[in-house]
Amino acid sequence: MADAGRDHACLAAGEGWTAEEALATGLCCAIRHADDPVQSLVRAARTSGDSDSVAALAGAFAGAAHGLAAWPADWIARIEYADQLAALSSTATA
Repeated sequence: MADAGRDHACLAAGEGWTAEEALATGLCCAIRHADDPVQSLVRAARTSGDSDSVAALAGAFAGAAHGLAAWPADWIARIEYADQLAALSSTATA
């Protein structure tokens, strides 16, 4: 996938209108911006298709890979069940 695929995730994996496309596009965004979880979420939210589903999946992938520390501090305060996610994360790495 050329550089255009980096800017237009839907060109590579679909617009996310089906579960398979949403999963693939969300994963594409998370992988393409693996070093910048916020950018992966931004890219996913700007897709031309079912952007809320794609962004939710990209955020889940990035969060699972990087943990709460990947997100800006003011975002962490608004993450639903952040305390439970942090507890799960700490037991998974222990």
